[in-house]
Amino acid sequence: MNITVIGRGNVGGGLAGLWERAGHQVTRLGRGGGNVGTADAVLLAVPGTAVEVALSSVVGLEGKTVLDATNLYGGARPPAGFSSNAEYVQSVTGGPTAKAFSTNFASLLGQVADARVRPSNLWSGDDEVQGVVRQLSLDAGYEAVRLGDLSMAATQEGLADPMFAIAQSGLGQFVYRLASPEQL
Repeated sequence: MNITVIGRGNVGGGLAGLWERAGHQVTRLGRGGGNVGTADAVLLAVPGTAVEVALSSVVGLEGKTVLDATNLYGGARPPAGFSSNAEYVQSVTGGPTAKAFSTNFASLLGQVADARVRPSNLWSGDDEVQGVVRQLSLDAGYEAVRLGDLSMAATQEGLADPMFAIAQSGLGQFVYRLASPEQL
């Protein structure tokens, strides 16, 4: 798969490296933006409050499949008129959109492959993006677990604060597994 990652930080850089090792062609874009016209899928991995600025420096987004890995925490809000960053992203691209890779700690990406069972990657989004999310989750060492359609992205974005609270309450950064009992 030809993937363009917007954001070179811990999430974007970490996932880009995992996907390259899995055999995907990955293009990495930073603050200068660029063209995503040849991408099969785009990962948006910038600070949650920088979504509008990041997308304004990128061309070729029309109709693209986008995975939004941004987070909103500490009272941050999505762009005006939208209940989530993911819904804003879809309004810009007009293509299939998912909120994915936003409820996992980036610092643990390199350890996921060594887990006894695959941890979960919670996602929400359009039916059309399900195959891409499933494949890229597997290639990063996760199992995709769907929360619902794109209207659930705001709920998913709201999980950042509880996840950080759990980590800071003594557990530290963690992975999680959502599964039926027979899958454990």
